[in-house]
Amino acid sequence: MARSNSLRYLLPTTLGFLGLLTLKANSWATDADSSDSASQMTAQTTTSVSVEAPELNVEEYQLENGLSILLSQDHTLPFVSTEVVYLVGSSYEQKGRTGFAHLFEHLMFQGSENYNQEYFTPLEPIGAKVNGTTNRDRTNYYELVPKQYQELSLWLESDRMRSLLPALTQEKLDNQRDVVKNERRQRYENQPYGMAWWYLSEALYPPGHPYRHTPIGSHEDLSAASLEDVKAFFETYYVPANAALVIVGDFDKEKTKADIEKYFGDMPSGERAPAPQAAEPQLTGISHWTIEDKVTLPRIYLAWPTPPLYAKGDAELDLLSSVLATGKTSRLFKELVYDKKVASSIHAFQMSMKLSSSYIVEVTAAPGTQVEELYSSTISALEKALAEKPSAQQLQRARNSFKKSFFRQLESYSSRASLIGNYFLHQGRGDYLQADFERYEKASSEDVIQAGRSYLTLDRFVRIDILPGNPQAEVKKSFQEAEKPVPPPLSSDKQATQQASDSSQGKK
Repeated sequence: MARSNSLRYLLPTTLGFLGLLTLKANSWATDADSSDSASQMTAQTTTSVSVEAPELNVEEYQLENGLSILLSQDHTLPFVSTEVVYLVGSSYEQKGRTGFAHLFEHLMFQGSENYNQEYFTPLEPIGAKVNGTTNRDRTNYYELVPKQYQELSLWLESDRMRSLLPALTQEKLDNQRDVVKNERRQRYENQPYGMAWWYLSEALYPPGHPYRHTPIGSHEDLSAASLEDVKAFFETYYVPANAALVIVGDFDKEKTKADIEKYFGDMPSGERAPAPQAAEPQLTGISHWTIEDKVTLPRIYLAWPTPPLYAKGDAELDLLSSVLATGKTSRLFKELVYDKKVASSIHAFQMSMKLSSSYIVEVTAAPGTQVEELYSSTISALEKALAEKPSAQQLQRARNSFKKSFFRQLESYSSRASLIGNYFLHQGRGDYLQADFERYEKASSEDVIQAGRSYLTLDRFVRIDILPGNPQAEVKKSFQEAEKPVPPPLSSDKQATQQASDSSQGKK
């Protein structure tokens, strides 16, 4: 991100929007006598609450130059969120030019032809929330402003899309290149365990795969970036046909459409950049990397390639994460932290992305625990956890956790705009909320455990050990070939998902 910004006016919870939800309680019955007070208490704590997903009122259209527009009105609060999503992330970068997408995110805040100052300058005094983010699949820029300043946001976004290059200088490039390098040092190199994510990407994805490098890039590639390289990147990816404009909040629809046409309508279209393509990686054994770092406690990361975002198995693995590692009674936490006391913390999560996802189990040792004891205990706990499908209570708790995250994303206009933009990027439509919600609601215990057994194979994964020691020490690598053949994946709807996304992104 270009710069942190303190939000002077906090956006309250959109209670009016959540009031649209319909709730219906259904009790999970037990065989125990209903008059027994303990059974009654258990029934109350395992109550299933069926929550219908709200409809996102999203109007979608395109300007003649190919810019996709997604509008979602909500008059609950006097704010408007404006977000521009560019269909370019680090997976689009060429060899020798890693870090370009993130570097460009910084440059987009350094001024354009008609406002050649930092873009925070006019927005901070009005209490705006403003920033940008870059991941492997996209780059976004957003402003949350009081509604009377909505046109200012549109003008600023249009001017940097239209005319960033006339204001881009070698001095600005050199300055932001140094900022990004320093960010890499702070977030990766000098952060305890920070380089684990760099090594995980290299170990999980083969050479040439678009996800093999992280968005931060390498020092060497950032140093090699020339002004001509950066200008070519802008002309390729920062064009109307390769972007979507999302507006959420308390706005006048007709005036907003007129302002969009006024500020964006006459820009040259450019072309939709072809999306990266890559096969889902297949592991043939256990790849073990050992890294020394300035840390106190050993930590292990276990990682598996998993289905892409919205494909079959993606939601099921999200739900499995809750069963494995959310709460003190979760299967891995109870086994490793509470019972055996070999771990001080544990996390398990599905990192969902467009081309391929990854599933991570992260375990930090308890004081006095050696890394091999931690590893063997974790494998044993995983084997035990995957032997039994989630109970009805465990599955409902996992569902409720993800429902909560859905509603949290809808509470503020800015997070709702990001959600709509994400749906457009991956599904080709902004109103995908109900279908997304149903992925979790319809997943059964059998679906969840089958996804875990299919993808979290205990003879094929990446193991990264971070040990106390010298960060300059050489990384040790070993590989153990699996004896069994690679199992077939679950039937996947990735192809249909990709076709829908490509079809939408090809519209002009």
